[in-house]
Amino acid sequence: MENYEIEILLVEDNPDDANLTIRALKKNNLANKLHHVIDGDEALDFIFARGKYANNHVGNAPKLILLDVKMPKVDGIEVLRKIKADERTKKIPVVMLTSSKEDPDIKACYDLGVNSYVVKPVDFESFMKVVSELGLYWMLINQSSH
Repeated sequence: MENYEIEILLVEDNPDDANLTIRALKKNNLANKLHHVIDGDEALDFIFARGKYANNHVGNAPKLILLDVKMPKVDGIEVLRKIKADERTKKIPVVMLTSSKEDPDIKACYDLGVNSYVVKPVDFESFMKVVSELGLYWMLINQSSH
């Protein structure tokens, strides 16, 4: 693993959605410092410098986490719960990017302190636009506290 600062952590198990997300961010030059993991377990290892990411530093957190809700091993809601429960990581902006419109998921995420909950549009153009706008907002417009 390269030891440079990661600005965006993409947590997405669907390779097609991951590729579309990365393409949309690249289009706006926002993917240079992006790292993609494929499940919640790997996301927690990355964020908390465990397992194959043990050489990372928890304090060198991403500026934004794009997190899918429905994933194998550890789902996005559990990943969000652990991020927001830890003093070292609770201020990292987390955007749930999901195909789930289920009210319990949305409520659970906001109860845990998610910054935004975005339902993935079905068509390619809309998906690209939403991801581009998310990246531009969180990386360039929003003023973060860390």
